Amino acid sequence: MKSTFKIDGMTCSGCAAKVSHTLQQIEGVSAVEINLDSKVAALQAERAILRDEAAMALAPYPKYAVSDAPDFSAPSSPKLKPVHWRTYWPLILIGLFVSAVATGICWKTDGTMTTWMEAFMGGFFLVFSFFKFLDIQGFATSYRSYDLLAKALPAYGYAYPFLELGLGLAWAFWGGTFAVALSTVVLMGFSAIGVILAVSQKQHIQCACLGTVFNLPMSTVTIIEDLLMVAMACALLLP
Repeated sequence: MKSTFKIDGMTCSGCAAKVSHTLQQIEGVSAVEINLDSKVAALQAERAILRDEAAMALAPYPKYAVSDAPDFSAPSSPKLKPVHWRTYWPLILIGLFVSAVATGICWKTDGTMTTWMEAFMGGFFLVFSFFKFLDIQGFATSYRSYDLLAKALPAYGYAYPFLELGLGLAWAFWGGTFAVALSTVVLMGFSAIGVILAVSQKQHIQCACLGTVFNLPMSTVTIIEDLLMVAMACALLLP
């Protein structure tokens, strides 16, 4: 059963992630869709959700005002409105620029694939942690909506950007040592589990890989991103 509400006060993707995560805590709610343009939240639940319940859940955040919204204002189904590839253009650009830098470093040194992967991994984690540091609170809220450990331990969402920064520096200064590669496999592998579950359950939430700067939807692209890092780290673990 779907219940829709107008949520005034949402101004960015970080707000959308916070509202989505908060409304999902209401008993019986299985999924929340946020349309930031129309300021509409659609709650999928086993029963009808009352406006007062939504307002009470968002009471700790006074900037968000809940009012009734007609069903036709609910966000359209992603099946009816596919995500355009341009949505992921920031992610594509970052991948291309990091690849170019890694290729330059490889060209100027020993020219091996190992050097390229080490440079790419270092650049990847440093760039992605940078975007998370721009709004750590917004990232932590968004990350908590799908990561298993962040759900159970909210402080992990705040610590994650520092872990990613540490991995970036480790890849840059020490390269693909056993400890660095294994740490990458564990961190990115566990993160991928939450992403896979969210995508398989068709949850319409924001991907937190680039923090709250870009409104990237969670999709198989996020899964590929995480598993690519795991695969590259595993390759360096092999003798």
